[in-house]
Amino acid sequence: MEQRLQAPSFSTKRFLTNNSAYLILIGLIVVSSILSPVFFSLQNIMNIFRQQSPAMLLALGAMLVIITAGIDLSSGAMLAISNVFVAYFITNLSFYTPSGVFLSIVMGIVIGTAFGCLNGVIVTYLKMPSFIVTLATATIVRGIAYVITFGSTIRLPVDPVKHEGSYDFFHFGQSGDPLLGVPYSAWIVIGIVIFFWFLMKYSAYGRILVATGSNNDAARLAGINVKKYVFSAYAIGGLLAGIAGALMTARAGIATPSMGSGFELNAIAAVVIGGASLAGGKGKVGNTVVGVFIIALIGNIMTLMNVPPYPQQIIQGLVIIIAVLLNAGKDK
Repeated sequence: MEQRLQAPSFSTKRFLTNNSAYLILIGLIVVSSILSPVFFSLQNIMNIFRQQSPAMLLALGAMLVIITAGIDLSSGAMLAISNVFVAYFITNLSFYTPSGVFLSIVMGIVIGTAFGCLNGVIVTYLKMPSFIVTLATATIVRGIAYVITFGSTIRLPVDPVKHEGSYDFFHFGQSGDPLLGVPYSAWIVIGIVIFFWFLMKYSAYGRILVATGSNNDAARLAGINVKKYVFSAYAIGGLLAGIAGALMTARAGIATPSMGSGFELNAIAAVVIGGASLAGGKGKVGNTVVGVFIIALIGNIMTLMNVPPYPQQIIQGLVIIIAVLLNAGKDK
């Protein structure tokens, strides 16, 4: 008896669970535009792009680690130490020339990457829980940042004549392209996001990383070097945190050991809002980007309405809970 193929019927619940992050973002945009007439102003939009550039990088790193069924609580601290070292090299070693500033940026990124690699080694080869490892690393790294700065703030010298490279670096963090006005830092992050989108969607690395997080034992039996891929997730997370720290230095013109405090939690929240599973094996770059902007818009509209920061935390937490509940149906 011939069987007929039936097209799958439309399910409202399935539609909501599959597109919850996008629906929440659209809803926030609509509500924000109603509550504040300046929300859609060019200045406000560009400020969101500039402010969220470091957060986007931390979220991408958190996504890679979460895909492997791990967690990284040290990315905010790694951002801070990169931020501190970039400013420290420029000011204390008088690296005021363009080449000196470039070297300072490279060193800051290398330091962030080194601590990411340290996380990877301890988690993969010493087989310690990622939660404990990265929590300890965060404490150590931020402590080092406090020791280097003696708990004080380092300010970049920005005299255009005496400190040409430092001035250009700060100006870079404050400026945007002359055509669209998009901050230069945002263009860097857009390029990185596009790279990781292709990496995760079309490369063997992305597929193997997802397979590793989905079923660690099956991946190992299939001949995959699981340790190498898990290690790479933490190392890349450190690299992205290092870049984020350098961007923070350029944007703020200062470095402080408290920089990036709490950023790692927002990064994890953005990944979860985007539908990633903390059990591993699930996570998309596009959804992570949406998660970052959801958290960004919550803070932005509250700031525009002059709402104190504490209610912002309450509303942000409620939105995260709602997003997780909507995403829960995907795993069933």
